[in-house]
Amino acid sequence: MAPDPGRARLRFAARAVVGIGLAVVVCGLAGHSLVGAVTGGLAALLALFTVTDPTVRGQAVTTALLPLVGLPVLAAAAELHDQPLARDLTFLAVVGAGVYARRWGPRGHSLGVFAFMTYFVAQFLQATPRHLPELYAAVLLSLLVAAAVRFGLWCYERRLPPAPVPAAPGGTGLARVTTRQAVQATAGAGFALVVGQLVSGERWYWAVGATWWVFVNTTSRGETLVRGFRRVLGTVIGIGLGLAVAVPVDGAPLPTAVILAVCVFGIFYTAAVSYTWMMFFVPSRGRSAAIPA
Repeated sequence: MAPDPGRARLRFAARAVVGIGLAVVVCGLAGHSLVGAVTGGLAALLALFTVTDPTVRGQAVTTALLPLVGLPVLAAAAELHDQPLARDLTFLAVVGAGVYARRWGPRGHSLGVFAFMTYFVAQFLQATPRHLPELYAAVLLSLLVAAAVRFGLWCYERRLPPAPVPAAPGGTGLARVTTRQAVQATAGAGFALVVGQLVSGERWYWAVGATWWVFVNTTSRGETLVRGFRRVLGTVIGIGLGLAVAVPVDGAPLPTAVILAVCVFGIFYTAAVSYTWMMFFVPSRGRSAAIPA
């Protein structure tokens, strides 16, 4: 594992465990079901993971904008649950828009990822319109908890110099990397969607998710190929270990909570240095949770 100067990754990962754990606990105390708690936990994870504006003020603004993107996407996914063609076309539109949003820097990237993952989790949980009030409440509550932890309880960024602002992508049309990759990601997701539905009519969305995470943060063909290989490697190992752990644990609350906390910590701690290790912890977390999809 790469060195961690200033223990930056350690603080990043530890704060994520605290923020996501508190969000899930608060959702439980508020009376939300497992579906609501899962949605809330994901919203908190994304708020703590994807928001990377160079200043604390910018991070707070982006966090406040997340529900303005996520809730309409969640509503669309739920309303189109029983309309496969419209559901699939809307999913592809969310993929393309999510990748294209990188054109507007870290904030666009954060909002694009949040939109995609919100649509994805709606497929994962088989959300329908009757679930929307609870899902809305869980998302808003969890984002408030995550914001309280990030900007109140443990805002270590206030003591750090602002991060450098990345240069905006140049070019026009398909010469601009964000436009080109939005087209590529949409085409790849469309192919993955068709193949995924041929393989499994119930879990096809995992194929779209795999395609999204290959394209979402790359800038060249070589980087896309490398990331695709690392994703496959990390996912295969993670699924194997996740099954090995999930079977003996068999849903017992305390061991499951501990394993999930370790996996969340691993995702945040390794994300900046090893895509393979990060993807190893993602499926391990999902399998250990033993949530039906």
